[in-house]
Amino acid sequence: MPITLPENLPAYDVLSAEGVMVMGEGRAQTQDIRPLRIGLLNLMPKKIQTENQFARLIGATPLQIEFHLLRMSEHQTRNTAAEHMAEFYRPFADVAASGEKFDGLIITGAPIETIAYEDVTYWDELTQVFDWTQTHVHSTIGVCWGGMALLYHFHNIQKHLLDRKAFGCFRHNNLAPASPYLRGFSDDFVVPVSRWTEMKQAEIDAHPSLITLLGSDEVGPCLVQDPEHRALMVFNHFEYDSETLKEEYDRDVASGKEINVPRNYYPDDNPDLPPLNRWRSHAHLLYGNWVNEIYQSTHYDIEKIGS
Repeated sequence: MPITLPENLPAYDVLSAEGVMVMGEGRAQTQDIRPLRIGLLNLMPKKIQTENQFARLIGATPLQIEFHLLRMSEHQTRNTAAEHMAEFYRPFADVAASGEKFDGLIITGAPIETIAYEDVTYWDELTQVFDWTQTHVHSTIGVCWGGMALLYHFHNIQKHLLDRKAFGCFRHNNLAPASPYLRGFSDDFVVPVSRWTEMKQAEIDAHPSLITLLGSDEVGPCLVQDPEHRALMVFNHFEYDSETLKEEYDRDVASGKEINVPRNYYPDDNPDLPPLNRWRSHAHLLYGNWVNEIYQSTHYDIEKIGS
């Protein structure tokens, strides 16, 4: 939540320059407040786990949020009970037909990153979702494959296969400390990574409208802002629970797949020891900042979103 200060107080300019959320007294007195409508387009196999992860992060602010669960219209999940999907999820086709609008939308990743985008069974509908966000969503976050797909759709930037899976907790650098999305971020910090593909920084830099906010010397760009499309793309997994990487590692070991111990995750890289969560605070910062930025900039009249 912002701090209200007189605009002629020296602290107003100082804190604003540092990225602290500051509001002038005049604006504070005229603000209208309503619940924020945020949707989760959940493309992950383990729907309930993913719901919990994102609900935990966006629900940690003082703001009232209506959380809506969306799914692709024709794609049927095999990992979540049909009863759960029927009770809590709405197909995108129904949401689009209703004409309703959202303050925010999270598009998750999916374990299909080695498949060409056009070969994904629901790709055509997903591109409709991307275009729909421009008229019906105030701010969008694409996570991992979801973020890569957004960049490909809007900017034709390709993902690139890695020789080996980027797997573990990697140090990242804060490249834009004054960004409102990075309020409270350290200069460097750890983020979980689990992917077989990457985005190339040079290809992102070729698009002047894109701004890289977070990056790693080891695993490349992490968070990219696309102001033109009111979107953020985050290629790594701030939302992961403490044991998510462990579950992935244990699953692959049990199935006999070749998999490396996730780097910098277990103490001394020893999988017999309990893993350490060293990213939780920055996860809350990122999604809390996103929610608060929506709160500061969305229309009070939700029907004006996209106009």
